[in-house]
Amino acid sequence: MTPDLTLRGFQIYERFLNADAQQKLVERLRKTAARTPPFQPVLPSGRRMSVRMTSFGRLGWVADTKGYRYAAHHPNGAPWPAIPDEVLEIWDAVSGVSRAPDCCLMNYYAEDTKMGMHQDRDEGEFQWPVVSVSLGDDALFRMGNVTRGGSTESIWLRSGDVVVMGGDARLAYHGVDRIAFGTSPLLAKGGRLNLTLRVVAPTFQPTS
Repeated sequence: MTPDLTLRGFQIYERFLNADAQQKLVERLRKTAARTPPFQPVLPSGRRMSVRMTSFGRLGWVADTKGYRYAAHHPNGAPWPAIPDEVLEIWDAVSGVSRAPDCCLMNYYAEDTKMGMHQDRDEGEFQWPVVSVSLGDDALFRMGNVTRGGSTESIWLRSGDVVVMGGDARLAYHGVDRIAFGTSPLLAKGGRLNLTLRVVAPTFQPTS
């Protein structure tokens, strides 16, 4: 499948999901996360993240005062639910690999929420792509380099857009500068959901 746009190695599929598919996916995500609701992690610095998050799959990404890692359970002790089939179908369509993801991290961005420039590097192996799905309000997505600093490029991601970060872009810094709150009617209270699908090293041993 050919992306609509490639910037700095980031492959962007615009409006990959139509309005009906977006609505059905949001409903499925809401039901699936009923026992593992989004939470706001406290970072090692003691600062609380502005986004709320939860996960689906064999592993979930968590952060607390001990650091960043993958764990087998939600902070409330419940195991993460399986990644919905609708999400796996997106991975299969755009990832270009046969290996299934171990984790689907879901972040919720409310008004005035952002995500600083960062690398996705807690997975242990980096030959697998990361696939990102945008649902809800527009987000100003910033793409950088494999080292911190230097020039960057930004693009507005809209509801239904899918981004693949593989190859040279796999360890590139990236972030969300801001949300254009109220630009999408998809979520009843506004805001943005972002799904990030990741493969974790097969030898990875999750913590409890």
